[in-house]
Amino acid sequence: MPRLTKPIYESLPAVYALLGAVLLWLSFHWREAWWSTPCALAGLLALVVALVLWMHRRDYRATSTDYLQRGRPVGEPGDEQR
Repeated sequence: MPRLTKPIYESLPAVYALLGAVLLWLSFHWREAWWSTPCALAGLLALVVALVLWMHRRDYRATSTDYLQRGRPVGEPGDEQR
């Protein structure tokens, strides 16, 4: 499965947030248009997706050592005694 390059992968939350903000601005700027409500809903959805991606990555980075140690045999060098 192909992977995204790191600059594109890291910029996805910002792109979704910008898209959501633009869609919300458009929906409020032209309220009388028929597409205002679907545009507002799509904007809110894009903002929620951006927030979820950002929070998920922040959590992974904060706990990456825990993620990397899963699956190691017990007693392997580098394990800490608790």
